Order: sequence, then structure tokens, then C-alpha cells
Amino acid sequence: MACAMCHTQAFGPNLTPYGRQFKLNGYVWGNNDSAISRFGGMAVGSLTNTKRNDSDIPADPVLARRDFNSNNNLALDQASLFYGGKVYGNMGAFVQFTYDGVASRFALDNTDIRIADEADWLGRNFVYGVSFNNSPTVQDLWNTTPAWGFPYSGSPLARTPGAEPALAALGGQIGGATLYSMIDDTVFLEAGAYTSFAKYAQKGMGQWDDGAVKVDGGAPYWRIGLQKDWQGHYISLGHFGFRANVQPDPTLTVSDRYTDLGVDFNYQYLANPKHIYEFKASYIRESQDLLASAAAASAAQRNQQLGFLGLNGAYTFEQTYGLTVGYNHIHGNQDAVLYEVSPNRRPNSDYFTFELNYIPFGKTAGVAESYLNLRFAAQYVAYTRFDGGDKNYDGSGRNASDNNTLYFNTWLSF
Repeated sequence: MACAMCHTQAFGPNLTPYGRQFKLNGYVWGNNDSAISRFGGMAVGSLTNTKRNDSDIPADPVLARRDFNSNNNLALDQASLFYGGKVYGNMGAFVQFTYDGVASRFALDNTDIRIADEADWLGRNFVYGVSFNNSPTVQDLWNTTPAWGFPYSGSPLARTPGAEPALAALGGQIGGATLYSMIDDTVFLEAGAYTSFAKYAQKGMGQWDDGAVKVDGGAPYWRIGLQKDWQGHYISLGHFGFRANVQPDPTLTVSDRYTDLGVDFNYQYLANPKHIYEFKASYIRESQDLLASAAAASAAQRNQQLGFLGLNGAYTFEQTYGLTVGYNHIHGNQDAVLYEVSPNRRPNSDYFTFELNYIPFGKTAGVAESYLNLRFAAQYVAYTRFDGGDKNYDGSGRNASDNNTLYFNTWLSF
């Protein structure tokens, strides 16, 4: 089957309705019994240019060992090995092992192991299952949540805003299971919980560092979605949530509590495969009870709020040429200690992302195109506000626009 059957823009994280069904049903569809066909790989290489040189890059001990300069860096962003497909019976898996060419380390990356089935009951069709995964939203279907949202690739050598929701920040450090069901291909329900992997397990998976935190107890996650697919139009509307008690300092007996509540929307026009239109939106509101941080004098206020808005629209011509434009807005409370580097003591950021893609392969079911896919991308990120300000946002004379990033990458998947 052609890669474009499951993926818009020929391949990559962004899914079509058929791709979402394949994932929902546990990655087990198909009659190919060859185990080797379930393995794949990818490599991403890039060139990063920022508007102003970044002295922090050669000053970083890890990056300095990799001979990166203060600007105009070539890099092997990552190389990954995948397993995707049936494991046994109704069990399937998507497992990614990644070599990070910038940090120079191996890690167990996005992993989603499922057992799924379907049944008819009381005149309704139910697809139901369980997902075991290593990051909340890795198992999500809609490309509007942190694990698989736009941009699908970005420069590992450019500055990005410091604030992010716990839903994204804890990825890879925690694992859990969720139960889910899709009813009549319309109503989606999911609930589960996560907790921290043990320290030795995180080290074994390549996810441990000195800044790792611990989730105290279980962290519940839930997801509700409505979807409709008709005559080439696809639309979904959803809600998701996550709550975690996090110990930033293991010597303390108290924790910080993060509650993330999100809503999302997805529209795709796929009636004419020559012209594909998409629009995605998500908003996450994070409430923070920073009991531990306040006790350690690393936050001035115990109760904080953060908001994360993401919008993007895309046009794809003949699954070959793509244009995506995104906008992100981050806003939060003022805190003189938590955001002490910012002149106005806020985490606020605003930026636009423009991306052009060219994908020469992957659009037919031919053997060569099924196993060889290539994407060339040019991405520009423009900041109007960064970590609290537009001018001199960190007190060193650096402006938000100094972080504007031109990023070229070549993405090979096979």
C-alpha cells in the first residue's frame, strides 16, 4: 500500500483517516506475513541558521564536543530504527529507537504497544483496546497534541521558548497504559495513568539526565473525541487532560501539581487527492500548584497558570509539494523568581512557523516507493516575543527576533 494512504505529504507523522484507523486497530491490518517488512528506518540531516549568533552553543560542554559553531551548523539530527506492525494476534506495536546526532546518544523514542479488537453490541460497533506507551499523546490519533503536533521536525540547534506543558515535558521519563474505545467510528473515549520509570530504566532507555524529575504516584490521562468523515471531508473535535504530581527535588517530601486541560480541532479535505487542505488547532490550559518549588524558593507564587495555543494550516499538491503555516502563543503569570531571567518576569512567547516541503517519492504502491521516501524541507521560524519580551528579553541585549531560525532538512525514510 502506498505510504500516502496513511500519511498526508506522502509520509511522516501527519495521518489521514485511514492512517488513524490503522493505528486505532493496533497496527495489525494487512496480509503481509514477512517480519522484515515491519522494520524501517529514517535519517534526518539539517542546516540551521539563526538571525544572530548563539554563544551558548559552543559554550555548552556537550555541543562543544560535537564541534558545533555559534551559527550555520550542519547536523545529523537523528537516525532511527522502527518496528511497526503486528506482533502476535491482535497485538501490534510502533517502536522507535533513535540515535540523537546532536547530543550523541541512543534512546528508546516514541513507543506505542497495543492490543485491539472490535465487536458489535446493542446495534453499535466498538473498536476497543489498550495502549502501553512511554509518553502521554504518543498513542493519540489526531496530530494536535504534543507528541505528533506541527512542526513535525525542528532544529535541535536553535533556541525555543522555555515554557511547555507537563504533558510534553515528561515524555520519555514516564510510562503507562490507557484503555480506549471508538464507538460507531464517531465517539472516542480513552482513560489511563502514567508514572515515572525507575532511574535505572531511564538510564537503560537513554532518557536519564541530571534534570530528570519524578512523578509522585500515578498521573491520570483522559481523552474524548468526536469525528465525522463524509465525502472527502474529515472533522474532529476533542478534549484531553493530564494531571501529575512532580517532585522537582527528591530530597523534598512535597510535590508540584500540574493539571493540563486541552481542546483540539482537526479538519482535512481529501476528496481530491491532487489538492489536500488541512487546518488544526489546539489549546492547553495548565494550572500549577507549585508547593515544592515555592518551598525551595524557586518560585515566588504557588499558584500559576500557563496557556498554550497552536494553530496551523496546510496545503499539499499531488502529495509532492506542501506548504504549512503555523502560529503559537504562550502566556502565563508573572513570577519574579520562576522567570527571573525575563525583564518582565513572564514566560510569554509568540512565533510563526513557515514550512515548504518537496516529496519526490512514496506516492504509489510500487516496491521502490514503498521502501524509499525522501523529503526536502525549508522551515522559517519568526519570533515576535520570546520568553517574556520582544527586546532584550533575557537581559543580555538579545531580542526575540534574534532567534529567528532558517532550517533546511533532508528526511530519508525507508
